[in-house]
Formats: sequence, C-alpha cells, structure tokens
Amino acid sequence: MKTKILILSMLLLAGTATAFAQSGTCGENLTWTLENGTLTISGTGAMDDYYYAPWYSHRSSITTVVIEDGVTSIGNSAFYGCSSLTSITIPNSVTSIGVYAFYFCSGLTPVTIPNSVTSIGYFAFSYCSRLTSVTIPNSVTSIGEGAFSYCSGLTSVTIPNSVTSIGNYAFYGCSGLTSITIPNSVTSIGNYAFSGCSGLTSVMISNSVTSIGNSAFYGCSGLTSVMIPNSVTSIGNSAFFYCNGLTEIIVENGNANYSSEAGVLFNKNKMTLVCCPAGKIGDYTIPNSVTSIGEDAFSYCSGLTSVTIPNSVTSIGEDAFYYCRGLTSVTIPNSVTSIGEDVFSYCSGLTSVTNLNPTPQSITSHVFFRVDLEKATLYVPAESVEAYRTADVWKDFGTIAEYAPSVITAPVFDGFAVPTQVIVSDMNGRIVWRQTVKGNENIAIGHLP
Repeated sequence: MKTKILILSMLLLAGTATAFAQSGTCGENLTWTLENGTLTISGTGAMDDYYYAPWYSHRSSITTVVIEDGVTSIGNSAFYGCSSLTSITIPNSVTSIGVYAFYFCSGLTPVTIPNSVTSIGYFAFSYCSRLTSVTIPNSVTSIGEGAFSYCSGLTSVTIPNSVTSIGNYAFYGCSGLTSITIPNSVTSIGNYAFSGCSGLTSVMISNSVTSIGNSAFYGCSGLTSVMIPNSVTSIGNSAFFYCNGLTEIIVENGNANYSSEAGVLFNKNKMTLVCCPAGKIGDYTIPNSVTSIGEDAFSYCSGLTSVTIPNSVTSIGEDAFYYCRGLTSVTIPNSVTSIGEDVFSYCSGLTSVTNLNPTPQSITSHVFFRVDLEKATLYVPAESVEAYRTADVWKDFGTIAEYAPSVITAPVFDGFAVPTQVIVSDMNGRIVWRQTVKGNENIAIGHLP
C-alpha cells in the first residue's frame, strides 16, 4: 500500500512539474519557456505579432517576464491580459514595443524602458492600473495612441525632449496623474490625450506646441489655470470641456491666433468666443466684438447664473450652454439667426427665455433637451407672438408672452436737459442697453437706434 501511495505521489508531482514547464517558439530565432510563473524569451531577432500569444492560456499564472538580450522587439499583444504580471525585464536590444503589448497587465508595477526603444505602440500599456511611474527614454520620438490610457495609478511620467508628438488618448483616464510638463520638442497634443486626468492640477505647455487636439484636457477637473503659449495655432473642439475647476485660460500676448480676456478664450480678434472656463461663477457679459459663440463655449459652466449676449452675435454654436444648470434666464438678441444643436441642453434651471428676433429661428427639439419647457416662459416681440406659437419647438413653451418694452425719459432740471447714462434692463434684470441721453428723449427697448 505504501508503495502505491509513493508512486501516486510521484506521478502527481510529475504532472505538476509538467504544468509549470511550458515552452515553444515566438519568432524565427526565438523561444519561450514558462516555469513557476516566470516567462523567459530567449534568442535573437523580433518577436512574432499575435492576437493571442502561445502562452495566452497560461496568462493568469505569469508573474514575471524576462526578455533576454538579443530580442529586438516585443510583439503585438505579446502579454495581453497577463493580469498577474508584476515585473518585466526589457534589455537594451529591444527597439520597439508593439501595440497592446502589455494591455490589461493590471498588476504591473513601475517599468523601465531602455534607451534603445524608439517607438511605443498604441495601447501598449493601457489598463496597467498599478503602474505608478514610467520614465520614457530619450530615444522615443512618439507616444502612440492610448499608450498609457487608463493607467489610473500613474502619478508620475517623464516625457523626454526627443518626443515630438503625444498621440490621441495617450494618457486618457490617468486619474492619478497630478502634473505634466510638455517638453520643447513636442509640436502636437492629440485628441483626448489627457482626457479624464481628474487629478491633474498643473500642466506646462511648451512654446513648441502648435496644436492642441479635440477634448485634449476633457474632464481635467483639478486644473485651475492654463497658459496657452504663442506657438499654438489650433485648439480643437472641447479641448477644456468639463474642467470644472478651471477658472482662467490665459493666452500669451504674442499668439497670432488666440487671445484672452478676463480668463475667457477667444480667437485673435475676439469675434469668436472659443471657451469660457467651466469654473467661472456668477454673471458674465460677452464683449461687443463677438459675432459667434463657439461650439461647447460655455459647456458645464454650472456656476454661471447669467450670461449677457450682445447684439453683435449672429450665431450660437452646438452645445454652447450645455449643462449650465445655474442659468435661470437668457436673452437672445434679435441679431441671432442661427442656434445649433443642444445649445441649452440640460439647463435644468432655465425658466425664462427672451428671444428678440421677430422671426422664430429654425431649431430642433434638442436645443432645449431636458429643459422643462411647459414650466418655462418665452418672451418675444409683440408682433411675433403668434408666429412663435406655431413654430416648431418654440411653441412647446408653457407660456409665450409679449416682450413689453420699457420707456425712459431723460430728466430735466430747471428747464435744462441733464445728460444721463441710461442703463436699461430687460424683464429678467439683464442689461440690454446703455446710452447717454439728454433733453426729453424717449428710449423704448425693442425699438432702439
């Protein structure tokens, strides 16, 4: 009986040893061995690219990867989903890290990328949530799309002067990242590059950057101030969208394409309002030079209670006042002929709209999406009440009333006209006109010169 038990135990041990000793090829001159949780890549040349690597079925047992000197590349999806992997040794012979190479290696801790590496593939380290720091060597010229996206544990990253572009989604969702310095070599920041970096409190954009992509800093709620250098020639839509802590965007005086005033971003001649920081609170008056309010210009400015739109504005872009929950009333001047999609969507506090255009603008239902129009009042010129009551969307307001003009007479003292500065507010307390008058001049709002 003892002999049988001994033989059975030996067979079990042999089976266990076999389970931990796996091997095969992973390139023309490369072999791999997996034993006791350590995966070793040996030989010379480039690794194969994979959708599923030959060790994929054992991925949960891999804790360490040793790539020996002589290996020149890490193949696509090489270690995809190795969630138990905590450390990796990359030799100086490696020049490229493939796409999705370490995707979802959620246990991976700090990685040293050698100076031999020139390219990091897209989503190479995506979802490496325990990766706390990474030093990118001076040999790397571009950080691929999504390369470090969703590395939520990443608190520090060093971008060398060799990098010329930061790819789309490169650091998307790196919520632990607190500061970032863009070196003087970088000329472009990709779409969504730092989107969702909610812990980011400081960003230094170098004077070499010419373009900032769409939604590049979307959701960076920790940012309070951003300086746009004079090298920047293009800023994408929603670049600073949903940055709730942002109170000012400052543009260097030498910038040929953009300007700022009171912390608000405009194009150079201040004819287009590009972005009002979402952290602004209270009342805001748009300068008279502005003819168009850009897409997403006031999006998520939930602390704004009032915005004065001047008579110079002719168009209001898509999502311009999206989610401005603190906005209770708005006056649209008669100069506005174009109102984009979702302009006042989710403005849940909006109860009063004054539209001074005698002709109802053509709009869709999404302009006031999630606004309770049945409980809101629309004020329009007297001669246009019936037109608004039959116009699509405008007719959905619970109350459509005549906008009643006020008449003001300048004062006379002892028979002499006294010049006075007349400041006229509309029915909602919003300033709509300023004029110096004298004598017995009558000023009727809605019929101003």
